[in-house]
Amino acid sequence: MYLHLGQSVVVPEASVIGVFDLDNTTGSHITRKFLNEAEKAGRVISVTDELPRSFVVCGGENHKRRMEGKKAKSPDMKIYLSQLSAQTLLKRSEAGEFQA
Repeated sequence: MYLHLGQSVVVPEASVIGVFDLDNTTGSHITRKFLNEAEKAGRVISVTDELPRSFVVCGGENHKRRMEGKKAKSPDMKIYLSQLSAQTLLKRSEAGEFQA
């Protein structure tokens, strides 16, 4: 299955590590540091020209294995900034709008 993030961007649901609301999470200095480091590493992809409302963290096929028990920084990790709310993305995921 795939998750439509907005515009014409679709990612495999299996690669989604988490979906986060920007308003609620960027109050934390840890989240701001994570996003700042990801941007410096070229891992942030903006899906919109509008003000983003959420961000989606995606990894490669083996991201779970690499992340277990350690503070790993997956080289294939991407962070997508979306104009859609985290709640809308969750509903799309649950509805299974895109089938493989």
